[in-house]
Amino acid sequence: MHPAPSVILFTVLSGLGFGLLVFLGIGEPEVTGWTAFWFFLIAYALAVGGLVASTFHLGHPERALKAFSQWRSSWLSREAWAAVAALVVMGLHAAAAVFLGVTFTPLGWLGAALSLATVLATAMIYTQIRAVPRWNQVLTPLHLVSASLAGGALLAGQITPASVLLLVAGLIQVGHWKVGDARFAEVGQSLASATGLGAPGRIRAFAPPHTGTNYLLREMVHRVGRKHARKLRALALTFGYALPLGLILVPGAGHLLGGLAVLSHVAGMLASRWLFFAEAEHVVGLYYGARG
Repeated sequence: MHPAPSVILFTVLSGLGFGLLVFLGIGEPEVTGWTAFWFFLIAYALAVGGLVASTFHLGHPERALKAFSQWRSSWLSREAWAAVAALVVMGLHAAAAVFLGVTFTPLGWLGAALSLATVLATAMIYTQIRAVPRWNQVLTPLHLVSASLAGGALLAGQITPASVLLLVAGLIQVGHWKVGDARFAEVGQSLASATGLGAPGRIRAFAPPHTGTNYLLREMVHRVGRKHARKLRALALTFGYALPLGLILVPGAGHLLGGLAVLSHVAGMLASRWLFFAEAEHVVGLYYGARG
């Protein structure tokens, strides 16, 4: 799949923002006044900024509101509703904390649940696509949700939860790559199955469907060299999980190391999310003699 910058920014930034809202909702940390203002400002800037970035990948951004109409069948629509609900509920929770100096625990927990549901809905948009076997697996939602919570814990300054979540998220990331690498062969997709011709013999294309490029090739077929993928995976693991974990576990680590841990995590997640799309093989590539 084409790794569009807008979608990469959307999944990384909104994941961090809603992840932070989860921790603010459950009172970790329980903040009020100006401290709460800055925490919620960061969370909303990331969450809303990511959602806005996603609209740049739409063919007709002006029709974005129509996404709300298909909630019965579309995970994109469910994501939109969950995001609005989470932002409204957490907005009320934030207003009480900032202006009244009080926190309403039930409201915060409801906002945290809605924030987590938003990330899960985002993950399910990709998980339910059977035409992309690498995504169509149980580790896809676990990967996106665990990464969101790990980033949220880092931003919230919760050392122990962040340490555990970074370790868990890193292991899930490795598992997602390992399972994903075998998924295309595992589901048995081939030119024979794609054309419905069965297996009377070796099926091959007599001529390419098009003599030039087209939308499908631009959006659905993207190739990344195995050597480059290995390097990017190593960078994603190092900067996204290992280095932040090491920085926050330094005895007496303060705001400086905490800030560096967050920046490192963001850089690693950008690399991870680029690979998430670039390595995704759509079955339409079979028609063009390409897998990826």
